[in-house]
Amino acid sequence: MPFSPNSAMGAFGNNLAAHFHLNESEHVSSTWPGENLFAITRLRSDTGIPERTTRVPSEAALLVSVSILPVPLRSYDLWIDGKAVDVERATGIRCIPSLHTQVFDLQSDPCCWVGTGFDYLHYHVPRAGLDEIARDHGIEPVGSYRFAQGEHDIVLAEITRYVLPFIGSRDWTSSLPLDQVSLILGAHVLATYAGLPALQVLKRGGLAPWQEKRATEMMRESLEGTIRLSELAQECGLSVSHFAHAFRKSFGVSPYRWLLERRIDRAKTLLATTDIPIADVVARSGFSNQAAFTRGFGRIVGTSPGRWRRAASAV
Repeated sequence: MPFSPNSAMGAFGNNLAAHFHLNESEHVSSTWPGENLFAITRLRSDTGIPERTTRVPSEAALLVSVSILPVPLRSYDLWIDGKAVDVERATGIRCIPSLHTQVFDLQSDPCCWVGTGFDYLHYHVPRAGLDEIARDHGIEPVGSYRFAQGEHDIVLAEITRYVLPFIGSRDWTSSLPLDQVSLILGAHVLATYAGLPALQVLKRGGLAPWQEKRATEMMRESLEGTIRLSELAQECGLSVSHFAHAFRKSFGVSPYRWLLERRIDRAKTLLATTDIPIADVVARSGFSNQAAFTRGFGRIVGTSPGRWRRAASAV
């Protein structure tokens, strides 16, 4: 549906689409420190855009863009701070290949024109979240990030391959996997585009017993709903990235994996002790749809829900 650029703040979602003269987008978002949002937006067009993008209001965030389709440079123009950038000369390439990366500081007034069909995944990465990740690794907040154009960043390429099927679908109703992706991507951006050495894994202990108890209580209460890493971290008095590391140290798995396993445990109980339809098991186990449930069940249990039920009933 049509979207007004003034109806939301930040270069993500339908707001970003409006700057590209598009009516809509596919997007998901996750809360970062304060009122900031980490967001993933997919923008695509079969024909390109008629004129350059409109000016994006300055904000303390990065826009990390990964091409899904290749873009020939003869059909692409770029401006930074009002000055044209000779992308071909700067990169030595004549085409932005698929799954290659661009990194823009949203305080540098980036603007572009694309005269051919395109498909991009844009990561909106607030500096406040990057600063928090840096502090958790004993690093002062970073002043500037390097501009990148058409870069072959294999980490961002693989993250993009992973998240692409979930953008715009109902599969990703739980916010924990998105929160995990945001932390991984944020740490990579810090290490790769801020000129820092690779972030070292800090030798920290796990959660205190009371934190383990409270975090698992909150997740059990959310088996049929959603829960955010920021909510769990706040309840435990930790930053989001510190909580995620400490949880894995305590339980050996990420918070999302722990929650997924508990949902599968509930589903197995329902399958073994009732004859309710699979669709009802899906809803009562906290999955968005049967396809997501079947994938999750197969990943954890190693077989389909139907086969597992038949085997359980035969015992």
